[in-house]
Amino acid sequence: MLMVNEIIEKLKDILSQDGKNGKIFDKDVASALSLSQVNFATMKNRGKIPLSNILDFCAKKKISINWLLYNQSPNSLIQSTDKYWIKYYPNILVSAGAGAYENKENYESLEIPPYFINMLGGEKNLKNIEAINVIGDSMEPTLSSDNIVFLDKSKNTIFKQGIYAFIQDDTFFVKRIKKRKDERLDIISDNTIYKDKIISINDIKILGKITNSFGLIY
Repeated sequence: MLMVNEIIEKLKDILSQDGKNGKIFDKDVASALSLSQVNFATMKNRGKIPLSNILDFCAKKKISINWLLYNQSPNSLIQSTDKYWIKYYPNILVSAGAGAYENKENYESLEIPPYFINMLGGEKNLKNIEAINVIGDSMEPTLSSDNIVFLDKSKNTIFKQGIYAFIQDDTFFVKRIKKRKDERLDIISDNTIYKDKIISINDIKILGKITNSFGLIY
């Protein structure tokens, strides 16, 4: 993967080709990524950029994420990646702290590179995978706010401990869940500043298991 400064320079090159007059500055990149100048400067200094913003930018510009992050020629990906797509819901926010399960029909097609397929259960399982956004810090360090997580809808029954997306009282959550002997559930936040909860399995609707995630670019 390219260094963050290299990625930023490539973004500037892309923006300069859009017909913008004059030199492209960091503030222009921040605007293109829907970030404030302050947030962009902080992330740049720390050497990280939210991948969700990069993915949104690539989708709007019809740019291969592999080319931008790995300098891989788009022509080498045509045959292999054109058939690997899943639904990405940028407006669905799953809470690692309250989330919103809205605009279910408003999705984008997210291109999945071949080397990531097995991490999502294989090519045949892609029909069960959807991508959504995480907000909040209750699942840190496992999941951070602005992570994109991959939800396997076929795994909507709690057989063993794992991280699941579920709805409780019309709110969308992602938490670690462990089934108890009394058929109740331990709802666990990986961030230890948050208290765990014990609830009845009948009080929630399991939407699926989180199988993987895109984190921050370091």
